[in-house]
Amino acid sequence: MLVVMQAHASEEQVRAVCARIESFGFKAHPIPGSVRTAIGITGNSGFVDLGTIVSMPGVVDCIPVSKPYKLVSRDVKEENTVVRVPTPSGDVTFGGPAVAMVAGPCAVESREQVFAIAERTKAAGVHLFRGGAYKPRTSPYAFQGLGEAGLKLLKEVRDEFGLGIVTEAIDNESLALVEKYADVIQIGARNMQNFSLLKSAGRARKPVLLKRGMSATLDEFLMAAEYIMAEGNYNVILCERGVRTFSDHTRNTLDLSVVPAVQRLSHLPVVVDPSHGTGRRNKVLPLSRAAVAVGADGLLVEVHNDPDRALSDGPQSILPAELDRLVDEVRQIAQVLHRSLN
Repeated sequence: MLVVMQAHASEEQVRAVCARIESFGFKAHPIPGSVRTAIGITGNSGFVDLGTIVSMPGVVDCIPVSKPYKLVSRDVKEENTVVRVPTPSGDVTFGGPAVAMVAGPCAVESREQVFAIAERTKAAGVHLFRGGAYKPRTSPYAFQGLGEAGLKLLKEVRDEFGLGIVTEAIDNESLALVEKYADVIQIGARNMQNFSLLKSAGRARKPVLLKRGMSATLDEFLMAAEYIMAEGNYNVILCERGVRTFSDHTRNTLDLSVVPAVQRLSHLPVVVDPSHGTGRRNKVLPLSRAAVAVGADGLLVEVHNDPDRALSDGPQSILPAELDRLVDEVRQIAQVLHRSLN
């Protein structure tokens, strides 16, 4: 259900409607728009008689939302959501006219490693640094990450280079630490339907970057985002990172068609991870160009200064010089689409 407020409804009127909704035992989600505020209602399992709300001051109408994902849907918010990530160098935005870039190693390995890559990342003009302190791996014997020690190294990168930090939480225990040290909480593909973790991320106060599961449909992807938003965190960035198919020429099949599909159904920004989507260094730049051309709001790429010795995903990590080239190419493609590089 959706309550549409008048264009000039006051904050007091919005609060009064939210209080009335919650008095029925439901949850109210006020979502300000460029013209008017809409209030999403969750917690109802069926038809809700909200006749008394229609007559409240400031209310235009009450509209049923037919899709299973309500807060994520454009039925609730027609215009694009812009997620702002504060960094020491200024805000980075996802979902607006600019294309955002996030770059860095798959895993934090050492202070020397992350500082070397961070220096080149900043020099390339990228303001968000990715790096995994916790690594969910297929093999229990593979490198699992440095844990909180890795998060502390990422904080040093933030302090030294002014870069915002994007890093993954793999469970409820690590989420609290990631929220403490990072600027964006990443939920990985393996955890896209870890509903307990999604709810915890929804209660966090940092933006969440949600990766699509390896075999997730579009509806399942959007429903996972709904879990986060239903808990009150509306700063969600969706990420396409490839799905599992019969193809063997890449690690996964990067589904770029999901970008316009998401943008038709949802107001949330959507970015693309061509590193995991291909698993091959020589395919990262071409698929990055294609992602920007198809309308993605940003890119998430892996960069390593010595990928042959990387402890995680070296074959899909581009070199710093390739990042320089990619940034230049993204800037040119964005201009053709009347966008800019964030």
